[in-house]
This record gives sequence, C-alpha cells and structure tokens, in this order.
Amino acid sequence: MASPKAFHINTPLLESIDMSKRVGNSVYLKMESSQPSGSFKIRGIGHLCQKMAGPQSKGVVCSSGGNAGIATAYVARKLNIPATIVVPSSTPELIREKMKDQGATVRVVGKVWDDANDEALRLTQSDGLTYVPPFDHPLLWQGHASIMREIKASLPSKPGAVVLSVGGGGLFCGVVEGLKEVGWESVPIICMETEGADCFNAAVKANKIVTLPDITSEAKCLGAKTVCSQAFEYSKEENINVISELVTDRQALQAVEIFLDEERVLVELACGAALAAVYSGVIQRLQGEGRLPFPLPGPLVMVVCGGSSVNQAQLQHLRTVVNR
Repeated sequence: MASPKAFHINTPLLESIDMSKRVGNSVYLKMESSQPSGSFKIRGIGHLCQKMAGPQSKGVVCSSGGNAGIATAYVARKLNIPATIVVPSSTPELIREKMKDQGATVRVVGKVWDDANDEALRLTQSDGLTYVPPFDHPLLWQGHASIMREIKASLPSKPGAVVLSVGGGGLFCGVVEGLKEVGWESVPIICMETEGADCFNAAVKANKIVTLPDITSEAKCLGAKTVCSQAFEYSKEENINVISELVTDRQALQAVEIFLDEERVLVELACGAALAAVYSGVIQRLQGEGRLPFPLPGPLVMVVCGGSSVNQAQLQHLRTVVNR
C-alpha cells in the first residue's frame, strides 16, 4: 500500500555566499523556514499524526510555546480532526492567533512549557485526545530525519559539519538518525543554545540530565527545562561527534538581524542561536581550538529551523528587551 502523502515539503538547500565568505568555507542553508507551518516541526509531527491519529481520532492535543503547536494545528486541519493546543503564558499573541487561524482551540496554562505539558497530558486522559509531544518521541525523530535524506540528495559532497539549534532535542535526534541513515555518522553536529535556555549544554557538562530552574532566555521556543533523554544518550555515543555551544540572546538577535539583511529571511531568536555559530565566530573559534578541522573537509550545513513567533513588532520588542 502506498504511504500517505507527507505534510512537509522538500525545502530549498541554498548556498550562502555571505556566510561562506565569513567562515572561508562553502555554507549551505537548509531552509526549514519555508515549511507550510513555518518550521521543521511539521516533519515529525506530520509523521506522528499520520501514524497515531487516524480518521476515528477524537482529536489531538499538543503542548507548545509555538512551532510544534502551529504544526499540530496545520496537520489536524489537513486530517480534518480537532486540535487543542495548550500554551504557556509566555507565548506571544501572534502565535496564539496563528494556531486559531488553523482551526485549533488554544488554552493558556502556566508560565513555562512544562506547566502546559502537564495540562496536555491530563487532557489525553480526561478527553481521550491523542497526545502530540513537541520533541520527545521516536516517530518525531523519524520524521525529522527526512531533512538529512533531502540534504544527501542535493549536496555536492559530504558535509564538513551540521549546525542546528537545540530546544528539547527533537531536531537533534532526527538529524542524528538521518546522518546514520545516509552513512554520514562521522559528520560533526554543532548544537547551539542560548544562555538561559541551555538544558542540553547543562546535561553535557554535568554528564547527566539536568532540569533548569527556569527559562531566562528570550528564545522561548528553545525553552524546555529538561532535554529529552535520547538527545543526551546520543551526545555520549562515541561514534557521534557532538559539540555543544552557547551564545547570548544578544548574539542570537544580532544573527537574526544579519540574516534578514543578507539572506532576506526573518527567523525567530531560537533559530538565531544556530546562525550565531557563523555570525558570532563560534565555528572559527572551534577551528582555532582544534575541535573542528580547518578548512572543513566539506560544506558547512546550517539547519535554518525557521519559526513563526516573529514579525516586525516582535523583532522590535526583542531589540528593546535584549539590548537593555
């Protein structure tokens, strides 16, 4: 039987001349900002919903500070099933409206994602809804792995490294699985977070899973207090080269602004953390420290995870709070 049509699209892989000049190495951008829901999340969530929420489903429920919720609402509308999205109070009105525009019911519970998630889990019990986790599920990672299959089909050679943002770890797990699938396990993965939303970096440093006391970064879409256990397990695998790095909110915001100027695409602060690997000199520093080869043996691939929680007003707000 033919597998059902995926909800995500094969996004452009674009060479960035400006970024390439900065790092002295060819740089390619995997433009997940072009997905129908605005971010990579639709890959995993579309795959999970196809497997777990059939036509008889009473509906789906997702806890999300943004992009997972929008992806869930989009997929539910396409499947013609109800969606309830539980968001923390930190979620911008812009995002809540986008979820409602997709036909979802939006409930605001608690201050951070963990509070919203507790409510979503309760609704699966009380209302019989199918739970859509934002980042911690093997079906999500299987869906996200499609990024690497597309890159393998389009890239002229094996990457020298892959750069991505880490929130709860779902994208990272998918990229690891995708690299294994296409025979690129040896490619270094540079995992970027902002200070104050750094649950993965904290776990790597402590050599155990750590729960942050609070999310103090403005990159709310990176705002899980605890990374998923599979991401931590992958970070310890000997045959996978994982480099965990932090940037400040200011560096992430600067990256968003430079990217908008140079590439003409507006992404959210969470995505700016990955872009800051180039714009704030992280790649060059890692090469200077001998943790990455110079020059890289292949192109540097940036996963531009995208994000819907940004517009001109939100960008101006970030300039005000981050540059205080």
